[in-house]
Amino acid sequence: MSGVAMYASVQRGSLDDHIMLHMPLVKRIAYHLLTKLPDSVLLDDLIQSGALGLIEAIKHYDAAQGASFETYAGIRIRGAMLDEVRRLDWTPRSVHKKARLVSAAIREVESKVGRDATASEIAKNLGVSVEEYGHILQDSLNCRLFSVEELSQDGDGYEMTEASDDPVEQLSKSGFEKALADAVASLPERERLVVSLYYNDELNLREIGDVLNISESRVSQINSQAMLRLRARLGDWLDE
Repeated sequence: MSGVAMYASVQRGSLDDHIMLHMPLVKRIAYHLLTKLPDSVLLDDLIQSGALGLIEAIKHYDAAQGASFETYAGIRIRGAMLDEVRRLDWTPRSVHKKARLVSAAIREVESKVGRDATASEIAKNLGVSVEEYGHILQDSLNCRLFSVEELSQDGDGYEMTEASDDPVEQLSKSGFEKALADAVASLPERERLVVSLYYNDELNLREIGDVLNISESRVSQINSQAMLRLRARLGDWLDE
């Protein structure tokens, strides 16, 4: 049975019936998102906000538009969860500011030396010790500054926006996706490996540490530096 047909078959039921039927979808999206969010984000909060997104989807779904209910609901559920995460972002502005300074420092150093900037070079550019730079990386990991998922816009297999018929917009999107892929491929080997294990294989930081035989805190620093290096290399796209 297609998604549209299945949805039509339960249209006569109550709102509670609809919610119970599709709560597994809410939980599946919540669990998947949780692997890509800071430890401060709680599963129950994602599920609760996702349930509200599901209710909105049930109220506004129009089968005549052609999309299956699962696809439409997935967009609303995931969007509601991300809105809640953004609302609960209590990261101090100073952390966001320092992260932007790191990206600017990486861009400046790499433009001068013509290769990957090292931690010591970045720290020197910032006028801080390598140890303090490590603390900045650790802090920046705990705020949703930037992620591969946000850039690719397809982290859960649910399209965040409807496809555009504008060829200029499509070209821009495809150009950005290629730039992102090239930027990830150009990362230093260890950063590229951590990004792949975290975002593609969905290992947590502790599991990545076990694979690479390094501490969990070191993994978080490498991941954070990789994200900030990507922000530096994709600055022209992100500033548009």
